[in-house]
Amino acid sequence: MTIAGRERLAIPGPAGVLEAIAGEAEGAAQPLYGIVCHPHPLYGGTMDNKVVYTVARALQSAGIATLRFNFRGVGGSVGTYDEGEGETQDVWAVADFGAARWPNRRLVLAGFSFGAYVALRLALARDTAHLITVAPPVGRFDFSQLHAPACPWLVVQGDADEVVDPSAVIAWVRRQDPSPELRIVPGVGHFFHGHLAELRDAVIEALRSG
Repeated sequence: MTIAGRERLAIPGPAGVLEAIAGEAEGAAQPLYGIVCHPHPLYGGTMDNKVVYTVARALQSAGIATLRFNFRGVGGSVGTYDEGEGETQDVWAVADFGAARWPNRRLVLAGFSFGAYVALRLALARDTAHLITVAPPVGRFDFSQLHAPACPWLVVQGDADEVVDPSAVIAWVRRQDPSPELRIVPGVGHFFHGHLAELRDAVIEALRSG
């Protein structure tokens, strides 16, 4: 079903069908397609999360077609939560689908919270043109074996985050080589209440400058 430039999809995944939504690029299309990963499946995270939606819309505004999807066990997606391992396989399958749908376009990966963790894992295993991680859950998942990917990388973090420790995120980012672009948003909590426009603008700016 297609509604105003959005198409609902059922993508074959390693544990079964994954529910997804494709969004077409606005204006001149870039030779890219983007995937946006949602927050923790066990704590209400879905592809309809407002941060996920905002990042997807930012990508589309920058001329990048998008896929956002529900991890296994969420919404209409088949399977059960798998601690990030199976979810990384899920996004790999979604990336395969995107590569077939938009041939000769490179992948842009984005994720919020748990989705940022999964997006980084995939960016280290698959050719990626750009990575965007919003409030990566440093301290809540094992980031010790994760490092900077071989692509431009934006980290957006609110300094009043009540879920993820901003100081832990900043310290982890500063250990990366090469260092990602770090955007600290003053007075902003984990879910960017009242500050989604700032998040959107940070993503668009990074994509246009990168």
